[in-house]
Amino acid sequence: MPIRFLNPTKRLAPGWYSKAEFWKTLRRAAVSAGRKSLVAALTLFYCLQDKDTPKWAKGVIIGALGYLILPTDLIPDAIPAIGFTDDWGAILTALSTVTAYIKEEHKIKAEEQIQRLLGSNHSGPPQEIFE
Repeated sequence: MPIRFLNPTKRLAPGWYSKAEFWKTLRRAAVSAGRKSLVAALTLFYCLQDKDTPKWAKGVIIGALGYLILPTDLIPDAIPAIGFTDDWGAILTALSTVTAYIKEEHKIKAEEQIQRLLGSNHSGPPQEIFE
């Protein structure tokens, strides 16, 4: 039986990353992911939407958010407790790479969205993931 290799470029071809898939995955991940991970993903999402973010940084962000919504990745997301570990690694790597372009407004929007997703009992300072 021949060995088949996953070709990530097929899955991440233009059009693979979408806002709809991002929100769908984020809602699903909200159950198992920690608050800091969700804030990190949302901060990147809002940085991506910013017209001032350079194209190379947007490419890094799309790669990380695309990996988050990719159904086939290094550790299958369906595995309880560890399924999103590799996804959050990609998110945090992207966050540290583009940190110079993260604005306070991105952090605030991410925090506001987390409060809408999880409820106000999960509130915290917007800078929490950056400390």
